[in-house]
Amino acid sequence: MKQKNGSMALLFILLIQSVHAQLSLNECYDLAKKNYPLVNQQQLIAKSSDYTIDNISKNAWPQLALMGQATYQSDVTKIPISVPGVPVLSKTQYRLYGEVNQPVTDLLTVRQQKEMQQANAQAQTQNIEAELYKLRERVNQLYFGTLLIDEQLKQNALVQKDIQTGINKLSAAINNGAELKSNLDKLKAEMLKAKQRDTELTNARRAYLEMLGLFLNKTLPFETVLEKPVEVFTQEQINRPELAAFDLQKKVLDVQGKLITTKTLPKFFVFAQGGVGRPTPVNMLSNDMKGFYLGGVRLNWSLSNYYTSGKERELININKTMLDVQKEVFLFNTRFALKQQNSEISKLQELIVTDNEIIQLRTSVKNTATVQLENGVITVNDYLREVNAEDLARQAAVLHRIQLLMAQYAYKTTSGN
Repeated sequence: MKQKNGSMALLFILLIQSVHAQLSLNECYDLAKKNYPLVNQQQLIAKSSDYTIDNISKNAWPQLALMGQATYQSDVTKIPISVPGVPVLSKTQYRLYGEVNQPVTDLLTVRQQKEMQQANAQAQTQNIEAELYKLRERVNQLYFGTLLIDEQLKQNALVQKDIQTGINKLSAAINNGAELKSNLDKLKAEMLKAKQRDTELTNARRAYLEMLGLFLNKTLPFETVLEKPVEVFTQEQINRPELAAFDLQKKVLDVQGKLITTKTLPKFFVFAQGGVGRPTPVNMLSNDMKGFYLGGVRLNWSLSNYYTSGKERELININKTMLDVQKEVFLFNTRFALKQQNSEISKLQELIVTDNEIIQLRTSVKNTATVQLENGVITVNDYLREVNAEDLARQAAVLHRIQLLMAQYAYKTTSGN
């Protein structure tokens, strides 16, 4: 029996000394975020945005076109009088030419389209950032769940130590003929129950580490030590990534409003044409195949865009209002959760103060019971009752301390601080 207790002690020594296998809560946050599949979408958004912006930039480049036509006409332009040197135009006509078209006012549109794409990419990236942030809640549950099991294992080892003390004392009394063997059997049965508890806790710890390892994309051996985080102070300010996501979505709508205004403006182009034709557009009275060129300024103003621009702006304003409402709902729910968590923190802090007093009293009673058992003043059942009472008091204290840490870090996660 002593050898088995020594093995438990050795296990805890290994746990403490395995510095190479230690993990902190912040390391778990970073690894979970880095290895979650959704993070790859951020890289895809960045690449997609770069390609789209590159294509938008090319809209500001000169637009090149090559055109040609061959026609046969039922009639041609004729001068009603005969003029020497002016031929009769052929009804078969040809033209092959190239055109360079340089947008002028579209340069403003291109700039705003690039701004729109950048705003969209930022909003999408921030939405993913908000989703990744939610991983902290799941990491918290597994991390603090493992810490709680660690504390329960330590407490169970103390219980086994107390039971073993009782076994040793009763064994000596039995050898002296002062105690019944049945009482010793009761203590041995309690020792077996405590060892069953060890088995349950050990398997639970292994399961928690396996689930945590899935989020971290690494195998966590049973000997892995999770560092106990320090207590943190609550901050009422809310800095969640969702708030930045709402602001970026409004920025997208602002850029959409600029594009609506730009869409209603007249568009100017500088253009140049050059090619060959029969006849040429610069000399319609020539029947010979000749080269030509011409250039100028072109205006294109689509007035139909005014029909819908007003309603489109109203839709943008409605979408902005909807975003404001969603943001307020999010802040309301977050503040409500923070109030609940703050109340839980205050309650646990008060319980821990009382826990320490209860443990002192229960330890004193158990120590007295140990002496009384040795002197045959109380029964084994009485002794076990006091041992279990101290165990329950310590377990409650352990639970409250881990719950306090979990509540504090839940508050920190909820507030985004």
